[in-house]
Amino acid sequence: MAITATAGPAQTYSYRRPSGLSGGLLGLSTSGGTTAAGPQAHPYFFSGLLTQAAPAAAALLGLADVAQTRYHRPMPTAFRDPVVTCNGDRLRLESFSACGGVYARLDVLQQALDGEVHERGTTNVDVNGPLREALARVGGADPLHLAVGADELAVTTLDGAVVEKKVPLPDRWLRGFAELQVITAGFDLRAELAKAEAVRFLRGLPQAARGTMWAVPAGRGLRLTSRPAPGAVCLSGPDRLRTMLPLLRFARALRVYGPAASPGDASPLSSAWELELPGMRYVLTLSPEPSRGFSGEGAVLDALATDQAADDAEIVGALLDFEPRVEPDLLADRAGLDLVRVRAALTQLGTAGRVGYDTAEAAFFHRELPYAPERVTALNPRLRDARALADGGHVRFTEPGVAVVTTGGGERRVRFAGDTQEASCTCPWWVEYRGGRGPCKHVLAARMVRDRRAEAAR
Repeated sequence: MAITATAGPAQTYSYRRPSGLSGGLLGLSTSGGTTAAGPQAHPYFFSGLLTQAAPAAAALLGLADVAQTRYHRPMPTAFRDPVVTCNGDRLRLESFSACGGVYARLDVLQQALDGEVHERGTTNVDVNGPLREALARVGGADPLHLAVGADELAVTTLDGAVVEKKVPLPDRWLRGFAELQVITAGFDLRAELAKAEAVRFLRGLPQAARGTMWAVPAGRGLRLTSRPAPGAVCLSGPDRLRTMLPLLRFARALRVYGPAASPGDASPLSSAWELELPGMRYVLTLSPEPSRGFSGEGAVLDALATDQAADDAEIVGALLDFEPRVEPDLLADRAGLDLVRVRAALTQLGTAGRVGYDTAEAAFFHRELPYAPERVTALNPRLRDARALADGGHVRFTEPGVAVVTTGGGERRVRFAGDTQEASCTCPWWVEYRGGRGPCKHVLAARMVRDRRAEAAR
């Protein structure tokens, strides 16, 4: 696993030496991780040239800045080292903001790497203060030697001191990673801006938040409005995109992804903003509002509540091999499952941190985050309460599409839309959010009972 849990709210990162930049070598030290060959204490992923040194250094700094920032109610926070995955033809580095509302990822693609892949897998890399200062001084067109993990070159040029960091890793950070894959899998490309228009739009964003805004197509660019329109993408807290500004000198294009916005509904939505760099992509995914972290969105609840998907996820998960693109059709053939079940299994694996989602390629990718699915389940009180209701006999169907769920607060009526999973409820949660923050515990409990009855009838 990429991070080793300690007895308490902190996590321990253990490195053989600090990461550093010295003599033209960028050496990134690795913590414990999962590889294609199994668990390793300090995996060694890549050695060679980073052919686009300046944009890579600037993007890595942006990733580190996100990890150290609370965009909502700013306050000092401990730094969390990025997660890095080597998928063979690329390196992916991921981080989450301290407030849980911004996800950042840097994809260093094959055209920016010239070297040898030693292993595929996932770990954490040390990013410390001196390294950040050194990265800020990287410029020019000269390539950098890059070592991700220990090799002879890194050992001879970097400080040999063992490093241990104990960093608080809040539950919402883990839940946010789980939620993100489910949410972004529903995104589509909404806009693509060439460099000039991308620079104009990003530099023209207001410095201070002005509530929920919408970026709508305007000629070759985007403009901000207060109401959604066809093709609009939600942008709450535009200051959360500020780590893109130092990268604009390297930018080639800006792409924006999001769910379909309804002109009659101004409810805030998540969005993803991808800056294309030479041989790289820098992506920021924003929660619907600065005050809302991804951990509370409830998108994973349906996937976690499905017994069949959990069983299928074990089969599909055993077939993953740190692919840069997970091909559902190929997995279906290898697993002996139909495509619908494979997609449901991938969603389940996403909630366990075992796959991420790449909006640029509209595909899942394999990586292993440092927690088990049962921990995510335990961190979702709605799911825990729903299971207690279903297992305790508190759900009864009065007719095929209608269930009555008895709780301490009274009876709640759940109504399904035909044979689909869509349902409504009479509880205050449903009345307030209308499914916008995931299903309530009553809907989840009714689905569990209905699915179990259907399985027993087969």
